[in-house]
Amino acid sequence: MNTDYETVRKIGDVLNDPKEPLAGRFRALFTLRNLGGQTAIDCISKCFGDSSALLKHECAYCLGQMQDKGAIPALESVLRDENQETIVRHEAGEALGAIGADSVLDILEEFEHSEIQEISETCQLAIQRIQWLHSQKKHDESSKLSANPFESVDPAPPAEETTIETLRERLLDEKLSLFDRYRAMFALRNHNSEESVKALAEGLQCSNSALFRHEIAYVLGQMQHKACVPQLIESLKKLEENAMVRHECAEALGSIAQDESEDILKEYAKDKERVVRESCEVALDMCEYEQSGDLHYADGLIKVQEAKA
Repeated sequence: MNTDYETVRKIGDVLNDPKEPLAGRFRALFTLRNLGGQTAIDCISKCFGDSSALLKHECAYCLGQMQDKGAIPALESVLRDENQETIVRHEAGEALGAIGADSVLDILEEFEHSEIQEISETCQLAIQRIQWLHSQKKHDESSKLSANPFESVDPAPPAEETTIETLRERLLDEKLSLFDRYRAMFALRNHNSEESVKALAEGLQCSNSALFRHEIAYVLGQMQHKACVPQLIESLKKLEENAMVRHECAEALGSIAQDESEDILKEYAKDKERVVRESCEVALDMCEYEQSGDLHYADGLIKVQEAKA
């Protein structure tokens, strides 16, 4: 999209202004993601100095989704920075995998054995994603890379199995590699049926990886099916659950936007974990958007243009 430098910078100013409501900063972030280009990358990267782990995590996510190599230096810096929260460093690693350049393999291999499980698992998945991309190119099957009805860049390709029950078994088999289980996860998501939603929701009870449970919540949010609302609420209510999982459950509930979702989000907007509180705040804004009939969630450009008028 062709947008002038000053307009992009003004949207970036909203993102980087801690006095702005968090929901508005999120909308500015996603506007920048949609605009793309180095100026947008610079504005997003500047936000890694913010105090909100949730916002920084989302910045890393957006940089990965943009798939622009210009974001690699900032993401590598975040992954290396031990002062950044785990949820932010993990997302930086995932974003490097989403960009998929060979040049990021060295740093991913450096952290694939991190003592922090969420970081090590993320980097292992990112390496396997890049290796898978190479295998597809060798077989001239690159057209398969974007076969995703949700148009997101995922940390693993969907599995080739087609039956929901077979995919469910693979998803829940904790003896399989995380990469294989992720592939089953995204294949179930792409089925996009009530049956596949219910199969995915069972994954919220898997015990051996918070990263896995958090990704389950993410894909349920993408699917926006009310059949998983009870399971998402249950996980959000678990105070002993990893905050990374609870935050993603909150955002998923915001995307699904049911009345019962709003009630629970308002309750946990007072949670002791900041990342959960802020996720509930953003999720409530998402609820409002989903129910409003507005055409654009990422409305930062519209607001800047209106201010000019």
